[in-house]
Amino acid sequence: MMADGPTYLRIANLLREEIRAGTWKPADRLPSHSELAEQMQVSITTARNAIQVLVAENLVYTATSRGTIVRNQEVLESVVTDHIRRDRPRSAHDIFEEIARAANREPSKEFSAKMEPADSQVAHWLGVAVDSWVLARTVVQYLDNEPWSWEVSFYPRDLAEAAGIDSPHDIPEGTTRRLADRGYGETAHRDTVLARAATAAEAAVLGVATGTVLLDHLRIGANHERVTRATRHRSLAGRNRLAYQLGDATGTDVIARTLGIASGPAVALP
Repeated sequence: MMADGPTYLRIANLLREEIRAGTWKPADRLPSHSELAEQMQVSITTARNAIQVLVAENLVYTATSRGTIVRNQEVLESVVTDHIRRDRPRSAHDIFEEIARAANREPSKEFSAKMEPADSQVAHWLGVAVDSWVLARTVVQYLDNEPWSWEVSFYPRDLAEAAGIDSPHDIPEGTTRRLADRGYGETAHRDTVLARAATAAEAAVLGVATGTVLLDHLRIGANHERVTRATRHRSLAGRNRLAYQLGDATGTDVIARTLGIASGPAVALP
């Protein structure tokens, strides 16, 4: 049934084949370490090592309350310019929920907010003094209960208080809309995207192995007077595709028809 090699690798190979064959589907729970050890007549350590092979391959993730869960292998495309479109339709949901629901996935999130002193990196991004107070809004986003991304946005304290985003609760429509509604709309953005290995802290939050390749997407927003925020969004490189739509609506519609994808307004070029 299983090829020669270390026992834990033979078990991992068997489970991998079953996942790829559809025996185990996305969101299914694999046997626990003890259940797997009993089924395969091996030690719990061997069963745990087999599961860790699949975690390192991003085929499964571990959830404290639910065990080992099979990951969805679908690649989610995010049109990151949709977030900043001035003609974006009004909605009670933020951009993550809109993208998730368009892909027929169920979104959820864990949110926290706190005032903290700016470290040198955040101070550089925002153009404020080191150790000055900034608001950090943190969201861990999930699709079908699977850890998907980790986003932290930083705002100068005075702007956060003036715009009313210094709330201890999530803002359903998103902070971009809230800023605009309060008269602090962003007029410019600079995006950088870096592919790099996940740190131990990032791996723990996203349910992946340390060293997994992430997309580290940094967006700096500004109006005519100042930098308004810095948003750092980290997600799995193998499960996410970032797209930018720039130009007029007619041109972007031509591209959409050619590629056979959903069309939406683009961000106009200056």
